[in-house]
Amino acid sequence: MERRKADRRRTVFWVMKLNPQQAPLYGDCVVTVLLAEEDKVEEDVVFYLIFSGSTLHHYTSTRKVNPNTLETIAPGHDCCETVKVLLCASKEGLPVFVVAEEDFRFIQDEVYDAAQFLATSAGNQQALNFTRFLDRSGPPSGDVNSLDEKVALAFRHLKLPEEWNVLGTDPALNDGGPRETLMHFAVRLGLLRLTWFLLQKPGGRGALSIHNNEGETPASLALERGYQKLHRLLTEVITLKTGGYSGLWSDLKQG
Repeated sequence: MERRKADRRRTVFWVMKLNPQQAPLYGDCVVTVLLAEEDKVEEDVVFYLIFSGSTLHHYTSTRKVNPNTLETIAPGHDCCETVKVLLCASKEGLPVFVVAEEDFRFIQDEVYDAAQFLATSAGNQQALNFTRFLDRSGPPSGDVNSLDEKVALAFRHLKLPEEWNVLGTDPALNDGGPRETLMHFAVRLGLLRLTWFLLQKPGGRGALSIHNNEGETPASLALERGYQKLHRLLTEVITLKTGGYSGLWSDLKQG
């Protein structure tokens, strides 16, 4: 989480190693904090990390794995840069001390690049038709869930323009003719979380009534591909008239 810088005493005397030493801009990967053999994690001491960047500072809690190892989840960051990571120790009745520090880098990875490409391709039929080649060389079934989580995270981290729309911003596209949409792309690859994200954006629900050149709507495409959860989600969005959520919707909101 992001907070203002807290007052703390810098008394760096431990050595730590971060593994990995970098994370994508959207974060959410496990980072292991490895301490030297002589540096033991005491039971009554609470450790947390501060990722200190040029404009943002993130505080994260840690989980004790063993006396020399901690774990945390990398936060999302606002730009590609090397930040300073401070390991802070807190014990009841004592001031907070910075016991170790190390460099850490936030990078723009392939998933973030892909999310940027897709976001800028909303309404671009040439680009969206090109993405259909991914269907032939898509990820193995076991990797779909991981890809879905990462792409949805990357999309949420993008700074989309206020006028951004799932269907694009060109009024000429709203002629009622068949066309490919970002929603068709997400459904074709079975990306449940990305589909949910797109449904929350302008044009997301409108995309559900659009047929592509094969006459498929996103819902009929999900049914054809055998994506039962996706089909259930899309049909509920189409038919649900109230503000209620099914169990699947609640799970997606929390995830």
